[in-house]
Amino acid sequence: MILYIAEKPSLGRAIADVLPKPHKKGDGFIQAANGDCVSWCVGHLLEQAEPDAYNPEFKSWKFEHLPIVPDKWQLKPKAATRSQLSVLKKLVKQANTLVNAGDPDREGQLLVDEVIAYLGVAGDKLHQTQRLLVSDLNPQAVKRALMQLRSNREFIPLSTSALARSRADWLYGMNMTRAYTIQGKKVGYQGVLSVGRVQTPLLGLVVRRDEEIANFQSKPFYEVLAHLATEKQETFSAKWQPSEACQPYMDEEGRVLARGLAQNVVSRISDKPALVTQLAAKDKKQNPPLPYSLSALQIDAAKRFGMSAKDVLDTCQSLYERHKLITYPRSDSRYLPLEQHQLAPAVLRAVSQGAGELLQNIDAPDPGLKSKAWDDKKVDAHHAIVPTEKTANLSSLSLREKQLYLHIARQYLAQFYPAYCYSETTVQVTIEGGLFNTKARQDQSLGWKQLFARQEPSGSKISGNKSTEGSSDKDDEESDEFIGQLPPLKLGQALHCTRGELLEKNTQPPKAFTDATLLGAMTGISRYVTDPEIRKILKETDGLGTEATRAGIIELLFKRGFLQRLGKSIVSTDVGKGLINSLPTSATTPDMTALWEASLNGICHKETSYQAFMQPLLGTLSTLIQNAGEQLPTALNGLKGQGYRKTASNKPGYRKSPYRKAASSTKRTGTASTVKSSGAKKSDARSTSSGTRSRTRKGPA
Repeated sequence: MILYIAEKPSLGRAIADVLPKPHKKGDGFIQAANGDCVSWCVGHLLEQAEPDAYNPEFKSWKFEHLPIVPDKWQLKPKAATRSQLSVLKKLVKQANTLVNAGDPDREGQLLVDEVIAYLGVAGDKLHQTQRLLVSDLNPQAVKRALMQLRSNREFIPLSTSALARSRADWLYGMNMTRAYTIQGKKVGYQGVLSVGRVQTPLLGLVVRRDEEIANFQSKPFYEVLAHLATEKQETFSAKWQPSEACQPYMDEEGRVLARGLAQNVVSRISDKPALVTQLAAKDKKQNPPLPYSLSALQIDAAKRFGMSAKDVLDTCQSLYERHKLITYPRSDSRYLPLEQHQLAPAVLRAVSQGAGELLQNIDAPDPGLKSKAWDDKKVDAHHAIVPTEKTANLSSLSLREKQLYLHIARQYLAQFYPAYCYSETTVQVTIEGGLFNTKARQDQSLGWKQLFARQEPSGSKISGNKSTEGSSDKDDEESDEFIGQLPPLKLGQALHCTRGELLEKNTQPPKAFTDATLLGAMTGISRYVTDPEIRKILKETDGLGTEATRAGIIELLFKRGFLQRLGKSIVSTDVGKGLINSLPTSATTPDMTALWEASLNGICHKETSYQAFMQPLLGTLSTLIQNAGEQLPTALNGLKGQGYRKTASNKPGYRKSPYRKAASSTKRTGTASTVKSSGAKKSDARSTSSGTRSRTRKGPA
């Protein structure tokens, strides 16, 4: 008998649907006509034992206990799902072959592996365990996946990396939270001060932005426009480009601060002859925007529909599990495997039948085209989020589901249109020795842009020409250097400057974070790091958090009272500011996360070991705890806690969190070398988080 162990019931049912019928449904499993069985976890069936399981004295929070480091990690069955673990225990004994059908990511690998190891699977049965990777719950996709089973042993480094990450997060979050909560009480703060490797640097990002805004002093600066006319009285404008001689009167961003200087330019150029001294017209093209990763979709949906990251994740999970209209949503990739291009005709047919409004009054997509999105070298554990071959019934979807499905479908359709072609003209005009520039863009062929020309239901117009992945928190509007159209011009053409215009502007403080810009900052966190080596690591990894965890991290900071919303803005609370200003800089910046991720990636690729990652971490942790005990968090003076009750489910370090996993183990032993059931993919897989998952991860992020 083959036993497929899925991560959750929905995936289990999808696997069973393609196995021989009739089926026999049991309590917690489905048996196929050929005797094979499908069962499932319900998120994590096991959880990390609490500190007092290692030593009863740890039940009380005392500084002298820290750091708490288990000699042998212990897992225990979760009370709520103990019965399902019993079902799996019985089926695993009966099975000849096991198949790990966890979600296709680092955490999904560990989630099933830890159950297999906990149930004592060993010998040939463990060696012959296979891995099923399903990213689309539609029957055709599941059948294809079943034809491509791999040895679970291939994924040992992947599972070991997840194990190392989860234990390290538990150690860091548990000990730092206890240390600062204990110290906080000494200055009168009665709440829990949750500290985590990812949540705290993110909070630090918001706190520093808020402080920058609060301390910002606006200053005026000046620009000059030259209003120009041809002999035929065709008009356009050009902007003054200050020369090097003006440097003493400019700031570091090249803005002129001296009004007198700008006013002098206005006086000199008004009613004066001008000459076209440079003229360049180039034909350019812009390829379609790539399909969505989760973060890219979350950023766009926050801008277009005002959806929070968690809203997007939950809605996508529904489209994936319930409606089977999109592929695996917790993806960090914006690329597709070449093999999937053969599905294009079926997917395009499904989209055109179910979401025909996207194609009204525009050219039909060409399934023969192959955009840059199809690239095996850039596809790792996941591929981009795209529509499935199932035809949507939009009337059966909620508003949010419909909005996101159309958004994902449109981005996929774009891959089957030619590039957007346009002509860009750059003009330099000389007036009285001064240089003035302007640009204009003229469409030649809209190509994929046809899809983005109409209004969204929310009234937001989609330009579709920007890649949101890792984008900055600046607005996406086109640069104001471009004007609509230019009259016909020639190099050396004489013009007339009818007048100069002085524009007085004021420097603006950075904008407070929003859902979209905070997610953009997390994906592009390297912009906030000064160390070039660490910046490089962050560019090459996921940034701050992962695709699946970012929504949970943000929500966690709201729940813990460290962040709050003011309209669309996300700002830090007094407690959030106090915590960041009480912690060492290393705990509030993303540098440590970058170094961790580099090591975890190394484990995935067999370039480093579990012990090589954990041992330096323990040394760093001891130093951090020692430093915490040597000074009081005075920035929290005068602040009071929020009545956070220490119950079994929300003790600091154990609080149920949509982000952080338990520091779990695949065996009740102390090192990763015992993780025989884990598997290894030579790639960097991403850990996953809650959203609609039923997993419970304990320990501060």
